[in-house]
Amino acid sequence: MTDNDRLRRADRLIWALNGITAVLVVAACVGGSFHLAWASFGVVAIAGALLYAAGSFYSARKEQRLASALLCTAQFVLFPALAAPLSYVVASAALPLWDQTFASWDRDLGLDWMGWLSTMNNHPGLHEIFAAAYSSFLPQAAVVILVLGLAGHLLHLRLYILSFIFAALITIAISALMPAQGVWGYFHLTPSNYPNITPVTQQLHLKIFDGLRDGTFRELVARGAEGIITFPSLHTAGAWLFIFAIWPVRYLRWIFLLLNLTMIGATSVDGGHYFSDVIAGTATAVVCWIVAGRIVHGLREEISRIENSPSIEPDMIPNSAGAVFVPVAESKPRIIA
Repeated sequence: MTDNDRLRRADRLIWALNGITAVLVVAACVGGSFHLAWASFGVVAIAGALLYAAGSFYSARKEQRLASALLCTAQFVLFPALAAPLSYVVASAALPLWDQTFASWDRDLGLDWMGWLSTMNNHPGLHEIFAAAYSSFLPQAAVVILVLGLAGHLLHLRLYILSFIFAALITIAISALMPAQGVWGYFHLTPSNYPNITPVTQQLHLKIFDGLRDGTFRELVARGAEGIITFPSLHTAGAWLFIFAIWPVRYLRWIFLLLNLTMIGATSVDGGHYFSDVIAGTATAVVCWIVAGRIVHGLREEISRIENSPSIEPDMIPNSAGAVFVPVAESKPRIIA
């Protein structure tokens, strides 16, 4: 299988996952009580269509780097617009909350969330750096896609897109079974608990989260959706995926490593996550990257390549003096005259 075949296979899977997610969202509206805010979806659909058309144009001109950058941007624009509504749908299942369990896991690990909040509050200058890193998610995604595409890391770019989609779908699925309101709701925090700082998210999601659970909120939006997933932390998973994705680009790897480690450190306070969410998000990223890599590069091809590699064992070749061992570079039988 050629690299072009792998690219086409990865793109087909990415578009298929977008399509499946869209079907699930529409089914929640047709067969349930949800309704779509069409205007918010229309803007995203137009942007995605224009990017796809431009990518297809440059693909036909054999300008694969620019084509990949545009097509993968289209994929990344469309998927979050579908995944966010899906997270709303699964939250409406309103299964028992897991906040007490997650807080208990943090304590068992010796991790003090309120202590970390106090540290940030006592060092507002440091918190500003953490908050800026936390807010860099979307700009980083744009940079990763454009850099990998234009630099020619086309398979690696698909690996990033696919692993992010896997991570998002896994976190959505787990959040349905293990929902949580997050630390702001569980600890009943108010600005008096952190007078010197302004965390990024705070209670922004609670009204929607509670409304989804009690049935008073049923609008699905593509733009302006709030992140309502607590466990695992998708922000943490995304940070690790940024690091994995940009690593082949030598001049950016260390910048992204520092930036995203800072983002991960900010996720607890600025994202309202338990430390256990961050740990679970890390595990999610690693698993999704490995699985996506096997799909993009082909597990069977890797196994076949190993099996067909030259032997490092010597062949035993008989001669008139008896059997002798002669090192050879091939594993196939040979006739020696």
